[in-house]
Amino acid sequence: MKVLIACEFSGIVREEFKKRGHDAWSCDILPAEIPGQHIQDDVLLYLNEGWDLMIAHPPCTYLSNAGIRWFNEKIYNEKAVERKRLRLEAFDFVMKLANANMSKIAIENPVGWLNSHWKKPEQIIQPYQFGDRESKRTCLWLKELPKLKPTKIVTPKVYGYFKRGKKKGQPIYGTQYCKFSEDRAKIRSITYQGIARAMAEQWG
Repeated sequence: MKVLIACEFSGIVREEFKKRGHDAWSCDILPAEIPGQHIQDDVLLYLNEGWDLMIAHPPCTYLSNAGIRWFNEKIYNEKAVERKRLRLEAFDFVMKLANANMSKIAIENPVGWLNSHWKKPEQIIQPYQFGDRESKRTCLWLKELPKLKPTKIVTPKVYGYFKRGKKKGQPIYGTQYCKFSEDRAKIRSITYQGIARAMAEQWG
C-alpha cells in the first residue's frame, strides 16, 4: 500500500508502516528526524501521487483550544485579528487535505476549531490507551477507516497538580507540563509510538 504521512517530520508513523512492508512516505516543510522516505516540501503539491492512504497531522497552533484566549480582540487588538486570519488559513489547509482524492484518509488534531466549525471527530483517543503513559486528547476524523481499537490501556503519568486557578488540585499531565520554548509546539505535535503502531497494524 502506498501511504502518505502528511505534516510529519518525526518519521515515527512512517517507519511503523515501513516495518509492515508498505511504501510509506512522510512529508513536511521540516527535515525528517529519522532518515527515510521523506519529502521536505508543501504536502499540498503531492496529494495526487496515487496514495492509497493518507494520515495527516496538520499544525494545530491556530486550531487548538489551548490558545483560545489569544483570539480576544478587546484585549489583544490587531494581534487577535491577525491570529483569526491565520486560523482561517489553517482551516482551509485542513479542508484541502480532507477533500483530497484518496479512498482512505485520517486527519489528527486536538479538540478545537475543527470540532465546532467543521464536524465532530469520528473518534477521540489517548496515548495511554496504546501503552504510552501520557495524556493527550487526540481527535481523529476518518474517511473509510475503522476506529482504532485500544491495544494496551495504562495509567497516565501525573507530573504534578495545579496550585491555583480554576484547575486547582487537578493533575498536570505531560503535554501541560511541557515548558514554553521555541520547540514546545514541535515537541507536543509528535505522535506517540503506541498510536503510530496501532495505525500501522489496524489501518495497514
